[in-house]
Amino acid sequence: MTTAPVRPNPLQTRPTGGDRTWLLLAYTAISGLLLVFMRDLVADGPMKMLQPVLFGGFLLSLLFAYQWKAAPWAKMLVFASAIVFVLPFMGRSNTSYFDLMIQMMIFAALALGLNIVVGLAGLLDLGYIAFFAVGAYLWGIFGSPQFGEITGNPAFAGGINPAYFWLFIPLAIAAAAGVGVLIGLPVLKLKGDYLAIVTLGLGEVIRIFANNLEVTNGPQGIDAIESAPVPWLNSLAHTLGFAEDQYRLFFLYILVLAVIALTIVVNQRLDRSKIGRAWIAIREDEVAAQAMGVPLLKTKLLAFATGASFAGAMGVIFAAKQAFIDPKSFDYFQSIGVMSMVILGGMGNIPGVILGAIVVTMLNLMVLPTLSEVLQSSFPNINQNLDPSKYQRLIFGLVLVFMMLYRPEGLLPSERRKHEMHSGDGPAVDSLTAENQLHGGELGGHLSDGSGVETHSPGLATRSDNERTGSEK
Repeated sequence: MTTAPVRPNPLQTRPTGGDRTWLLLAYTAISGLLLVFMRDLVADGPMKMLQPVLFGGFLLSLLFAYQWKAAPWAKMLVFASAIVFVLPFMGRSNTSYFDLMIQMMIFAALALGLNIVVGLAGLLDLGYIAFFAVGAYLWGIFGSPQFGEITGNPAFAGGINPAYFWLFIPLAIAAAAGVGVLIGLPVLKLKGDYLAIVTLGLGEVIRIFANNLEVTNGPQGIDAIESAPVPWLNSLAHTLGFAEDQYRLFFLYILVLAVIALTIVVNQRLDRSKIGRAWIAIREDEVAAQAMGVPLLKTKLLAFATGASFAGAMGVIFAAKQAFIDPKSFDYFQSIGVMSMVILGGMGNIPGVILGAIVVTMLNLMVLPTLSEVLQSSFPNINQNLDPSKYQRLIFGLVLVFMMLYRPEGLLPSERRKHEMHSGDGPAVDSLTAENQLHGGELGGHLSDGSGVETHSPGLATRSDNERTGSEK
């Protein structure tokens, strides 16, 4: 009895190369030591241009831990050493590292939420930042002196008790999900470009409300926003040598780590769940999905609400971190930025989306500002029009164009996405080649079994059937 050959599944991840456990550990150790011991050397002057290089080089160790074939204990050691030791140490020595890491994780959670809407459900949402604004203003109003001005009650002169911060995270999730449903109900019958234009308009409506309503303090924004008091965490930060003005950032660093871990788990569960498969079915073919019994409106609304809930939660954390918010923080370009993170990293792939968020945030907040600072300090009389930070959108646009031309699936795509984008790149398989006639080929089976009955290829068989008359059929 002959067993049919089993073809490999193109959607399954296959490790390539040999075991790289010790190479991974060596790279992590070297890049971490260079980042830590050269931090003072690259703090000022032209050497400051090495800051993004060293920091990005160390973050690459996390990417290698995900991609390379290595022992599980080595991968866990790499992630633990980065999250627990190296990154907090750099944040203690230079607060800008803490600020950058928190921003990275906030935007990573935003991108993961948008990935549900765009990457899984295939709904092009250009007003996603509006849900981020809902969460930020919800806590910004209540957790600041703005609430005292609204109510006129001296008891709320500094806002409500900051301990209610924990209550406002689930409240922001519910509020953003509700706004997502309200926005989605009238527009989800639209598709493609029409859906993108309408969601863009609705997102701008929320920003305009924030810019004109008295409760949001209009274009002046809201300042003095409080964060949750965590005495035991402040004591831990003091024990670890953090300055008092770094306690808040240390707390937010721990918080966003917990939130991003929960976000990844939820995304993974959704991706493998029944509703996740329904989203993918809608993305591929709405008509076929509906024919198979998938309720389109309910499933799309669930995608909008789920993605919005992530943005609402991160909006509360963003407001607590910045201590100041205004409508300019939630304009159209922020939505485009989050969308670009999803596309650049790899639509539909959780690690890819996180990578895209890290790359875009580093480019915006570290690489270009550092380059501008070094150029201005080295050449004081340089024309201000040559400031690289002014060409942030131009540079980013060129990067996206390059990606769409040469790697449209993203930096770290899922196997499914990679297969979809490159399924037609190879040469067409000829079913009548000598290899297929003699050995069966990949199409399975011999085209002639020696019985004398002529066997047609699929195309020739169809044409032969069409040549028959109705009575012959």
